[in-house]
Amino acid sequence: MTRKHIFTAGPCLLPQRVYDDAVAALGNFAGTGVPVLSVSHRSREWVELMDETRALWRELLNIPAGYEVVFMAGGASMQFLCVAANLLRTKAGYVNSGIWAGKALKEAQGFGNACEIASSADRNFSYVPRGYEIPAGLDYLHITSNNTVFGTQLREDMDCPVPLVADMSSDILSRPVDVSKYALIYGGAQKNAGTAGVGFAIVNPGILGKTGRHIPSMLDYRVQIDNGSMFNTPPVFSIFIMNRTLHWIKDSGGVCALQKLNRAKADALYAEVDRNPLFRGTACPQDRSLMNVTFDMASGYEALLDSFVDFAQGRDIVGIKGHRLAGGLRASIYNACTMEDVLALTDCMKEFEKKNG
Repeated sequence: MTRKHIFTAGPCLLPQRVYDDAVAALGNFAGTGVPVLSVSHRSREWVELMDETRALWRELLNIPAGYEVVFMAGGASMQFLCVAANLLRTKAGYVNSGIWAGKALKEAQGFGNACEIASSADRNFSYVPRGYEIPAGLDYLHITSNNTVFGTQLREDMDCPVPLVADMSSDILSRPVDVSKYALIYGGAQKNAGTAGVGFAIVNPGILGKTGRHIPSMLDYRVQIDNGSMFNTPPVFSIFIMNRTLHWIKDSGGVCALQKLNRAKADALYAEVDRNPLFRGTACPQDRSLMNVTFDMASGYEALLDSFVDFAQGRDIVGIKGHRLAGGLRASIYNACTMEDVLALTDCMKEFEKKNG
């Protein structure tokens, strides 16, 4: 079968080695003779994998001593609830930089006074809000580091006078992060950290236990920490895939090496978007994401969008149609996406230009 060039936003492309490891583990997990889908989560072999997975997170992101690494089912959407349930006492601030940031704010408002302190909705989320005032006394400020739908990214770790919380679902492990600047980092795994079904949270425990409210056990970070992320049966297969993905990242040179490759991939694709008269970029150039390249047909060529998607699919390029709420085109070029994949797409764009320009 011809290898597909996969640009889906999530679940997304994984390294081939991870697929191979998954197939092997479906027959025999860690030499136990038991398929990973049937392994006891209390077995020695599984507990060792959980410990190793946490250790890999700590190593790859240089997580400071004292921070806890938590795995929970439900992905980032579940974390929207967990953040507010665990941290919101009087008032929280949210930067609305896109659809997922807006959803995080909506969920938090069910727990108390969560307010929007900055937004890029006025220009269809095509830029990253900056220069806004952070009110004193906030319980926390929530940001979303990468906008998967509209293709913008905050690439630096901001200084913040209040506890900083970040949804890094779609750019975690793609660059070094100064974890010490954050009270909490969370996300879903299905971009750079594995496959759907599990979320991660990197937590400074010093921020917990201050709300005075009852927190349901499944949402309580303290319960998850105390039980080693196994208060209930964890999503074993998703965590296994996370473990193998983290090993691949480490063996690939770590996040610094991947950051360099990700920048090169993005530069190559944006260069073709800017050069090709049939296409136009949709995100402000200074805020363009290195993970999700959003673009559209240029003025006068709008009617060719579906034709281009079909043209690309005929060349084994899949997953480039934009999010249903944004339209246009989107190529998600997460860690496992190769330069070969990107060049297949840019060659396709050039070929389409010759045919239709």
